[in-house]
Amino acid sequence: MNLHFNSEDLGQISIGAFALSVPIAFSQEAWDLAASLPLGNMILVVCLSLGFIALFAYQSVFQARIRTRIAVFLLRIVLAYTLTLIIVSIVLLALDKWPIVTAPYLALKRTLLIAMPASMGAIIVDSFDKE
Repeated sequence: MNLHFNSEDLGQISIGAFALSVPIAFSQEAWDLAASLPLGNMILVVCLSLGFIALFAYQSVFQARIRTRIAVFLLRIVLAYTLTLIIVSIVLLALDKWPIVTAPYLALKRTLLIAMPASMGAIIVDSFDKE
């Protein structure tokens, strides 16, 4: 069991986030949905994202043994989600669909919406080499 976050974890999370963010980031529906979702729904999307990656990490990565490793568990979730947000932002920037200067709220909403499935890809790929 890997108790630390290392460059291999960074790579796995990045690849997983990229793999699931790319097909969704190319979708006009995702761009439009992000624009139309109210704040309450966006908060729910973030909560669902964090909840499911926490559940998956708890069951698969940590095999339900976190009692003495709560800090490491929480750090892995925060880092996985943060890296996912960065990857999604880069993908959207590359597609010229991340208007951070002209419409920062829309850019944030697109990032958070696409990060929902991308964060699951990130944590799943991160779990591949865990024992």
